[in-house]
Amino acid sequence: MAEKTLIVITGPTASGKSALAIDMARQLDTEIISADSRQLYRDIPIVTAQPSEPERQGIKHHLMGCLSLTDYYSAAKFEEDALRIIDEIFRQRDTAIVCGGSMLYIDALCYGIDELPTVPEVLRNALAILHHEKGDSWLLERLERLDPTTARTIDRNNIKRIFHAVEISLAAGKPYSSLLTGKRKTRPFNIRKIILQGERETLFSRINRRVEKMIENGLIEEARRVYPLRGLNSLNTVGLKELFSYFDGEMTLETAIARIQKNTRVFAKKQLTWLARDIHTDSYIKTEIFPFTL
Repeated sequence: MAEKTLIVITGPTASGKSALAIDMARQLDTEIISADSRQLYRDIPIVTAQPSEPERQGIKHHLMGCLSLTDYYSAAKFEEDALRIIDEIFRQRDTAIVCGGSMLYIDALCYGIDELPTVPEVLRNALAILHHEKGDSWLLERLERLDPTTARTIDRNNIKRIFHAVEISLAAGKPYSSLLTGKRKTRPFNIRKIILQGERETLFSRINRRVEKMIENGLIEEARRVYPLRGLNSLNTVGLKELFSYFDGEMTLETAIARIQKNTRVFAKKQLTWLARDIHTDSYIKTEIFPFTL
């Protein structure tokens, strides 16, 4: 029996991951699993840069546009779902492709994730209501009380992660950080990781052009459609938050677009920092660097 190989294509936003994945999937006659925490959701295909049907070229994509905006999802659920889909693909093919820039999802699949308690729906809903009423600063203060260790290290702009750490701490009755073992899991297949990398200024130019293209493709109209649901965690993302502020009269459209470009560049820098760790320290998985260009 031929060895099975999972190809993981990752890199910063706007680096060309989807195009490369589709090209490789066509050459290898296989399917793609999205590892993007926002592409999971229906109704926001523009802001999440979901490849269109023509762009997909008939290649089957999994875990894309499959959730309602009100659905909850996590890296642990991604690990479970992705492994199930990979197993299904491997029954017919020797290669499967995962593509995305959600680094927690990529790590969960490649290395495994600690088992965490299931959060009761009533707890999650109650916390969501309080968060909506009292704001992000209240949520961060709650984390500082429940788990000072995580509060010191977490990205304070990543509200989704802060919310997750709080709800897990509440469900477990102990700090979220105390549940993290850091132990790696082994997978019954080879993993080949491809990281897209290039000049930072080139990446920033690609990001600026992508935002302009999103505006041309109807991002403002997409944001208006989901604006009434703006309190949902699934909509707490760059591209929507800035336009929501524009709708609220807090900034001009020109400023909102510039902010989307700037905040996307900031997000890309964080991705690059995360990826640098893999490039320099990951001896467990075969890692290759593919250049991106203008």
